[in-house]
Amino acid sequence: MDVYEIIGLLAAILTTGAFVPQVYKTWKTKSADDISFTMYLVLFIGLVLWLIYGIHLNSLPMILANSVTGILALIVLFFKWRYK
Repeated sequence: MDVYEIIGLLAAILTTGAFVPQVYKTWKTKSADDISFTMYLVLFIGLVLWLIYGIHLNSLPMILANSVTGILALIVLFFKWRYK
C-alpha cells in the first residue's frame, strides 16, 4: 500500500465519518425537518456515480468511502421520508 492509498483511506474515513452524527441525530430525535431531501438525493446519486468510478479504477478507498457514505445518505433519505 503506497502513501497515496493511505491518504485516500484516511480521507475516506474522515468524509464518511462526517455523516454519522447526522444519521445518529436524526434517528435519536425522530425529526428530519431541517434536512434537505433534494440535497441528500443529489448527494446519493453522486455517491453512486463515484462508486462506479471507484470500481472502474479498482480503488479501495473510493469503493469503501462511497459505499458506506451512500448507505448513510440513504438512511437519512429514509428518515426524511419516515419522519415527515
